[in-house]
Amino acid sequence: MKALTAATAGLALASALSLLTGFTFADAWSAEDKAVLASLSLDRLPPTPRDASNAFADIPAAAALGKRLFTDTRFSRNQAVSCATCHAADRQFQDGLPVGKGVGSGSRRTMPIAGAAHGAWFFWDGRKDSLWSQALGPLEDGVEHGSNRTRIAALLMANYRSDFEALFGAMPDLSGLPADAGPNGTVAERAAWQSMPAHRRQDVNRVFANLGKVIAAYERTLSLGESRFDRYARAVVAGDSAGQAVLSAAEVRGLRLFIGPGQCATCHNGPLFTDQHFHNTGVPPRDAARPDPGRTAATDRVGRDEFNCLGDYSDAPKSACQELRFMASGDAASVGAFKTPGLRNVAQRAPYMHAGQFASLDEVIAHYVASPTAALGHSELAHERSGSAHRQPIRLTATQARDLAAFLQTLSGPIVEAPRPD
Repeated sequence: MKALTAATAGLALASALSLLTGFTFADAWSAEDKAVLASLSLDRLPPTPRDASNAFADIPAAAALGKRLFTDTRFSRNQAVSCATCHAADRQFQDGLPVGKGVGSGSRRTMPIAGAAHGAWFFWDGRKDSLWSQALGPLEDGVEHGSNRTRIAALLMANYRSDFEALFGAMPDLSGLPADAGPNGTVAERAAWQSMPAHRRQDVNRVFANLGKVIAAYERTLSLGESRFDRYARAVVAGDSAGQAVLSAAEVRGLRLFIGPGQCATCHNGPLFTDQHFHNTGVPPRDAARPDPGRTAATDRVGRDEFNCLGDYSDAPKSACQELRFMASGDAASVGAFKTPGLRNVAQRAPYMHAGQFASLDEVIAHYVASPTAALGHSELAHERSGSAHRQPIRLTATQARDLAAFLQTLSGPIVEAPRPD
């Protein structure tokens, strides 16, 4: 509320001065506002946190192998889908579709992956607790890659054995295994999996987990580059008036709304413009007859996941799995809640929300102003009759909504792949 109050006062002051003098005082920011702007800048982004569950996360050879696997379509059932199908490098590592399309159609929007390693939970509902474990999910999903565990292990053995063994040591003997077997496949695949001795399932699981670890190593090399907003924030903090010309007057007004009356920064905060938490904001479900439960259905799932931080295939000591050990579950607020997406490059990633419900940023802003009742659970947004003690209704004029959308355009920047040593 302090940030909101200060920003509102700053906006009023700037507007009054502009009316009186005819000039736009782009740098009429309070000390508190400047601190907020600095906190949103990429300059404040810490190094990618270490993933204790993946001992190979920062090994260049692992990232190089992971990059090759990321684009290999042979790991899908129809030999036509790879990770890059939905996470396309020329589309911000997403696909621009309302819901992902692999060998079939999914029910949620593809999430961007640049900078994802800064989070603790993955997918819209946080059903995975590491980037490497997340990378495994689509491979066995019936509408994404649609493959199975023994087929994937055999493909690795046939096509990447030397590179794999250089990192992980000798591959296990995979001879005599069913060609198609896995715990998450068809009825026949699941039966074949159960017919395998436990130690052979573990061998396959180890190979499968290591596949996820090298793909994660590659994904960790993808980061978000500087935007116009970052240059503006740096100029404001430094008192560089000329440098502030990088944003237009409308974009600056939108920024003031973003950290103030628009209440966007309540959840979209920090250098990646996300609090990395889960919120129900009353976004209408894509299928009204079957609203998506979001986070509430994911906590039990990640707790039971054999590839979680506490599992046999994690490289972390149990003491390093604090997020999972102390994960909140059974919380009413998690019903219908989804992860706050980062807003960097958001203008290049339409459509929006967890199932692509809104085609434009204008529609997103209109949703927050309308603040509809949630189809499942309770929306955190306030409206005129809610009497919320924590939120105020978001009131924006049409001009303010356009200014806010203009500001969001300033968050675009390049996606940078870290160079690998020769």
